[in-house]
Amino acid sequence: MAIDFAARPNRIPWPPILYVVAGVIAYLLQYVVPTGELLPDWARLAGDVFIAFGLAFDFWAMGVMLLARTNILPNRGAGRLVTFGPFAYTRNPIYLGNTFLLIGIGLAFSALWFVPLAFVAAFLVDRLAIRREEVHLALRFGDEWTEFAAKTPRWLRKPF
Repeated sequence: MAIDFAARPNRIPWPPILYVVAGVIAYLLQYVVPTGELLPDWARLAGDVFIAFGLAFDFWAMGVMLLARTNILPNRGAGRLVTFGPFAYTRNPIYLGNTFLLIGIGLAFSALWFVPLAFVAAFLVDRLAIRREEVHLALRFGDEWTEFAAKTPRWLRKPF
């Protein structure tokens, strides 16, 4: 049974599933095979910053999507192409926020299994969701999507 990419990108909401599974696996690994002593204060502070950044990007993106009156669920079709707010910096602010959140948890709580698993989750989200979402958006919004994708990076714009 094929997916109609023009109607929706996926049948399964992969991103939240993958990030939660990565977090659960990291937690279990940390319990079974602890990563060691507490990290230095600067690393734990960096973790707090990553957590704050991740949550801020998540909530900012969700608020912008609600304001634009478009769907927020990753397995449903997009009603509008959102290009403002955090979407001006990354095409995937919620996924980026979730990745930073997991990295931040790992650093802030000296639970380092969260760090590599954040990258594994991001890689899998890229392959199972983002690429399909991009096909969906291209079919749905045509030239508007092409222009947006050309100027906005999939993950994060370089600061300089």
